[in-house]
Amino acid sequence: MKVVVQRVSKANVAVNGKIFSAINRGYLLLVGFKRTDTEKTIDYLARKVARLRVFEDSSGLMNLSLNEVQGSILSISQFTIYGDVIKSNRPSFTEAMDFETANTLYLKFNELLRNEYGLVVKEGVFGENMQVTLTNDGPVTIIIEKD
Repeated sequence: MKVVVQRVSKANVAVNGKIFSAINRGYLLLVGFKRTDTEKTIDYLARKVARLRVFEDSSGLMNLSLNEVQGSILSISQFTIYGDVIKSNRPSFTEAMDFETANTLYLKFNELLRNEYGLVVKEGVFGENMQVTLTNDGPVTIIIEKD
């Protein structure tokens, strides 16, 4: 599992030209699953995202978590994170998880962030063509993954 975390001042996702979800200050998450991921994997990644401290404190240090700044999450499923271009210029997605299992884990990951860590989590539409707009704050982008 791999999560690209972007600290944002605002972000939204549109489907078919209409805004589906939007947040202000918080994280835009691009979430991808590989074939070997399990619920144990999502537990680890949810904990890392929830406890990540990339917001500035009064001293200007990245020392505050999402809950401490009362931020939100916009979580977007993105299987292309596991696109492999080592052998070709056309990505291979053989490591990406199958659609149904990835959707189940994606929903569980988001629910874990909500229920276990008390975070506000909005979502994109799994498997749809989405247009994501964001204002990356910093910019701050962190990649968290678990093999």
